[in-house]
Order: sequence, then C-alpha cells, then structure tokens
Amino acid sequence: MSEHTTKGYQVLARKYRPETFADLVGQDAMVRTLKNAFMADRIAQAFIMTGIRGTGKTTTARIIAKGMNCIGPDGTGGPTTDPCGVCEHCTAIMEGRHVDVMEMDAASRTGVGDIREIIESVHYRAASARYKIYIIDEVHMLSTSAFNALLKTLEEPPEHVKFIFATTEIRKVPVTVLSRCQRFDLRRIEPEDMIAMLRRIATAEEAQIADDALALITRAAEGSARDATSLLDQAISHGAGETTATQVRAMLGLADRGRVLDLFDMIMKGDAAGALAELAAEYAEGADPLAVLRDLAEITHWVSVVKITPDAAEDPTISPDERSRGQAMAGALPLRVLARMWQMLLKALDEVAQAPNAMMAAEMAIIRLTHVADLPTPEDLVKRLNDETPPPPPPTRGAPLPPQGSGGGNGQANTPLSSGRSTSGRSGGPSAALAQDSAQALARYPTFDHVLELIRANRDGKLLMDVEADLRLVSYQPGRITFQPTPDAPSDLASRLGAALQRWTGNRWAVTVTSENGTPSIVETRNAERVSRESEARDHPLVQAVFDVFPNARIVDIKTRRDITAEAQAEALPEVEEEWDPFEEE
Repeated sequence: MSEHTTKGYQVLARKYRPETFADLVGQDAMVRTLKNAFMADRIAQAFIMTGIRGTGKTTTARIIAKGMNCIGPDGTGGPTTDPCGVCEHCTAIMEGRHVDVMEMDAASRTGVGDIREIIESVHYRAASARYKIYIIDEVHMLSTSAFNALLKTLEEPPEHVKFIFATTEIRKVPVTVLSRCQRFDLRRIEPEDMIAMLRRIATAEEAQIADDALALITRAAEGSARDATSLLDQAISHGAGETTATQVRAMLGLADRGRVLDLFDMIMKGDAAGALAELAAEYAEGADPLAVLRDLAEITHWVSVVKITPDAAEDPTISPDERSRGQAMAGALPLRVLARMWQMLLKALDEVAQAPNAMMAAEMAIIRLTHVADLPTPEDLVKRLNDETPPPPPPTRGAPLPPQGSGGGNGQANTPLSSGRSTSGRSGGPSAALAQDSAQALARYPTFDHVLELIRANRDGKLLMDVEADLRLVSYQPGRITFQPTPDAPSDLASRLGAALQRWTGNRWAVTVTSENGTPSIVETRNAERVSRESEARDHPLVQAVFDVFPNARIVDIKTRRDITAEAQAEALPEVEEEWDPFEEE
C-alpha cells in the first residue's frame, strides 16, 4: 500500500504551505524587514498582515510564531527567522495544536466577550513556550466594542505576549489599532514567481503540465498563491497524466484565447455574421457567454495598455502568438476605438449577467459592437473629409444695416406715411416751441431699432414679443410708426405700443395700422435667415458627408466664424497692463 493511501491524500495548498521565510514566494521586502528585526532583537509586540486572499498572511503569522518560540533541534536555540521545523514548538505550531499559540477567526467570533477571554488570559505566562501568541484572522470583522476592549492590552501587553493580526480589509481596522502594530503589506505574487512556484510543485508531484497551461492558471489566480495551488491540484487531476492548456481552459470554463482574439478581430472589422458564428461555436464547445465577454474586455484592456506602454506585452502569462497579435492590434487600432469598445463591453457584461438568456444577450452585444466598431470617430471623419473635400465657397453676406436715421431696424427705408387710422394722439398743432422740443426729444430714437431697445430697457416682455412677432414695419420716423399687422397680431397692439412709448418718452407717438405690405417681422426674418443658413449648411459637402454616415443627426445650431469670434471676444478677460515696480526685483 502506498504512502499516500495510508496517510490519506493532502491537498497541494496544504502540502506545500511555506514553513519558513525562505519558502514564502514574492514577499522579499517583508522577509528582509522581519529578519533584520529578529537579528537586532527588536521584535514588535503586535504585527498586522494585510493583502488579498491567498498571499500568505496566516502562514506568515505561523512562521513568525514558530521563529519566536523555536528552540532548535538541540533545545537551546533562541528566536530566529529560520525556525528548525523539528522541535516540539515548531511542529505543534504548524499543526495548529500548540497550547500557547491561539488562533481565533474574527469572522465567527466578533463580540467583546471573545476578546475579553483573551484579555483575561494574557496575564498568565506561557505554559511551555517562550511567548504566548494570539493570531486573530480577519481582524477587521471585530465589533467596535471588541476593538475598544483590546486597545489597552494591545498598547501595553505583558512581555511574554505577542499579537499577530491578519486582514484583507485594512481600511476597516481602526487607526487606534493600526498605530499599535507593525504593519506588513503582502503583495500579489508576480506572474514570473507564480509560474516558477507552480513548476516546482508540479515537478515534485511528478506531474506533466504544459507551460501555457501554467500560464492560464497563473492568470486565473490573480496573484493568489493559494488559488493557484488549488487550481494546479485540480488541473493535475483533470489531466490524468499530462495536462494541456486546452484541458485547463475547459476546466476553468474559458474559451480558447486564440479564438477569442479571432472574435475580437472580427468585431473590430465589423464582421457581424462571422462574429456571431464564432460566438456560437465557442458556446457549443462549452464556453460561458459571460466569460467570453470578460475575455474580450480583458483583451481590450491589454491592447490599450500595450498601445500606451509597449513593454506591457512582455508578460510571461501571454503566449508568443498572442503577444505578436496583440502588438499588431495595438498598432492598428486607435485608442478612441478601444475606449469605446471597453465602455460598451462594460455595459454588455451587466446586461448578460442580468438577462434571462445569457447567450441571447451576448449575441445582441456582439451585434452592437460590430455595428459601431468600424465607424470613424467624429475627429477622424472631419479630418478625412477636410483632406478629401475642396474648401467651400465663401458664404454670401447680407447687406449692411442702414445708417442711423435712414430707416427701420429691419433694413427697410423710410416710406411716406400711409393712409389709415391713428390710434394715439389728437388733431391740433402745438406751438412752434413745443414742436421743436418734441422733435429734439424724439431725435434720440432715429431708427426702429432704438424703439426695440427702449422696450427691452423697460422690461416689457409681452409687448416686445408681440412687436417682434406681429409688426411688419411699413415706415418709421421718430414719433411716427406705420405697420402692417400679421394675421395673428393682437387687436390692441397699436394702442399698447403708442401708450407705452408716450409713457416712456414723455411725447405722443402716432402709431398707425395699414393694409399696405410691410417688411417681414423680426421673427419672420430670423426664421427665414435660419432656414437659409441651415439650407446652406446642408449643401456643404462636409455636412452632407456627416449626414451620410449619421443619417439621424440633426442641426442644432449654426455659428459662422464671425459669431465664434464675437463670442470669444465677449468671453475674453480684459488685458491688464502691469506697472513696473523698480523695487520688486530687489
């Protein structure tokens, strides 16, 4: 009967758990600090280990406990960073049965009562070891009252007591506790170190496993040595002799990386039919649609990073073929396209995770991605059209406004006063002096534009709106307005306008309504100008090209170079000339 049969099978994560600092993978900085502390006899009263799952927090705590209590093979040794592993204390601690090394899981014992047991026991000396050591795992889960109860003992523990805490959520540990501990941050295991560790274990287990299979396991472990070792254990069993990357991929529920790259390439080329066929083929072979989209997101991220930092391609978990394809994609795809792909995939992942049918949701996501993948960005489109399109002819400029006093604000000339009914003023001539004063006062309003400004200055919004929309000016003289109303004009527009002008100027105004055709109202002129400018804009080759690519687009606003220049000048800060101070430089 074999040794494995008699002793029972032990999982690799426990079988190859580090027993000394030398066995720890990827934690050189922490090991160096601890070794220096032990050599200088400056061992802290409390330690706290933080890091992601599986990086060795609890294992490190046990190694520290062993080093503090190791007595060596001959029973005469002192605290060391190289525990012998064979003395009674080393053996009992690694097996978790030492009476003076107490391990507590704060996830299940969070109350103040559990901490009170520790506080009451610290006053008693160790039964057999040099130090009494308390290892509290997931310490961040202790209640606030439990932390408060621990503080005093943690600050001034007896010389024979040491605390070692472990946590994955260092931010949840109160600062008052952190300030009393020596902190060690356990890093994620680097891919090179992880692959080397897995290769050593596979060799020790006499297991044949391909290098690309180890790379897949390393990538899936995301820096956790325990996860990697557990996956290796599963992969060896799955392979039953020789484990390949295909078997590991099937075990992990992943699609073939090369096929995912093919799918990515089809999407970026806008090949919807080919992309859907590839997705269906991967699904038929057991790939999870959500996992496929995750792989697409990972490739998008990796290609984007390689585009910015080419050295990122030198990742040991990436195969040579994948590396060359990724570099080619990074060189060909614009960063804006990759960023758009990333945003759409993030949304698609949520949709697929929540959809009643994941495959249908994934197919719809692929259709969307292929539809927009080959669309140029607005910047590329404008640049391309500018390069290919001759410059448009200069726009036709309208006639300038008439000079002051030459007529109305709509560009019309003064015309003789038309016949009609007067709605303000009465017959009868004032004295020559009064007429002269009135004429001088009304001379302040030489054009109809000045009348509009007067209405705006007095904040009569209703009158201004009616005048701009329904008054078709026939003729204008200071103090006399003749206009043709629009069909929708209010019946009292003339009387309201005359009364308002008399109130604001102190002089009577003759406001006359006529059936003679007047110039278009201000609103009609604006609308006509907008229609003309929009028609002119739509005839521009560059705008036509935009509508060809984006048929549902619409023109929201039109600005000429003159408009843009005027806005810039209005928004610009005034320049301030600084006075030279002859003493400033001194």
